[in-house]
Amino acid sequence: MNEIGTRERIVRTTSLLMQRQGYEATGLKQISQEARATLGSVYHFFPGGKRELAVEAVHHGGAEFAEFLAAAFDREDDPAAAILACTRDLARDLRESGWLDGCPVTTTALESAGRVPELQQAAEEAYERWRSLVRDKLTRSGFAADVAHDLAHTVINLLEGAELSAQVSQSEAPLEIAGGHLARLIDSYR
Repeated sequence: MNEIGTRERIVRTTSLLMQRQGYEATGLKQISQEARATLGSVYHFFPGGKRELAVEAVHHGGAEFAEFLAAAFDREDDPAAAILACTRDLARDLRESGWLDGCPVTTTALESAGRVPELQQAAEEAYERWRSLVRDKLTRSGFAADVAHDLAHTVINLLEGAELSAQVSQSEAPLEIAGGHLARLIDSYR
């Protein structure tokens, strides 16, 4: 079994901690302890400190969710079925995490909005990447570019809101309902 390197372990740990408790509540000492790395290693890899590390962690979380979306889109040819499968997978994963592991970007983005521009920018880049994946899936399926653009925004916005609602209510229902409505919305544009 290949063990991941110290830098990657620090980034993954930071991403998970910020996903669960936000940027402000995630300290470098906690990160170093949970990542099984010295505080010196954290500063070695991230001389810019917590902000630099947090930006990297948001990029990591954004890439993880992009891979999740891409996998759902690869499994299903039909974009409506792919979105429905995606929401079911999100609901299952959220339930299995004990309702802790929601969006890897949103908690940090909301908490840092207007105060930590680097994090806000990294979050927007993640959202745009996700919208791009949805947009590409729709255009490959024959949707007009303007329709695909608008639907991509709607899909990501609704997924984010439904995931947050599912966490708060500790129920899969918000994601299941959102998935059903998104599938019908996508089908209505065919």
